[in-house]
Amino acid sequence: MSRIGKKPIQIPAGVTAEITNSALKIKGPKGELFRVLPDRIKVAIVDGVISVSVANPEDKKERSLWGAYAAHINNMIEGVTKGFKKDLEINGVGFRVAMQGTDLKLEVGFSHSVIFKIPDGVTAAVEKNIIKLESVDKEMLGQTAAELRSVKKPEPYKGKGIKYTDETIRRKAGKTATKAAA
Repeated sequence: MSRIGKKPIQIPAGVTAEITNSALKIKGPKGELFRVLPDRIKVAIVDGVISVSVANPEDKKERSLWGAYAAHINNMIEGVTKGFKKDLEINGVGFRVAMQGTDLKLEVGFSHSVIFKIPDGVTAAVEKNIIKLESVDKEMLGQTAAELRSVKKPEPYKGKGIKYTDETIRRKAGKTATKAAA
């Protein structure tokens, strides 16, 4: 039995949820999200409560889908009510970021500037060396942040690159540390 899947999901005021064919559509004050549900997952909406179930709870694959889709639905509801945010920080001498229309123009140590296209559904803002991303879709936000970070990952010696603001970079000692020890 899935502990997460068994829990009923409350629909807050101002949020509507409806099931059409095999898809779930959730609409709230911040936006609207849509997710296609697999055949094995059964979703029921009764009196402002969403319940998720599976046909065969003994099957391992169905159990894993049960908890995963319950978490997805929770994230959808949280997204249309509060939204999600991720902040990334650029560290390095001469490393800069600026908005260019809806895209980001990154200067991160390459011989050319990198234009990073922000997908629809994600908004970006720049304050000094911090990039603030916001979205109602948690998956899209996380994917966008990961792709942005992969443009120039932080290196372990000086910490130069793009990192999450709450991320800690494990630093390595350089060549001088090994010479001094010998």
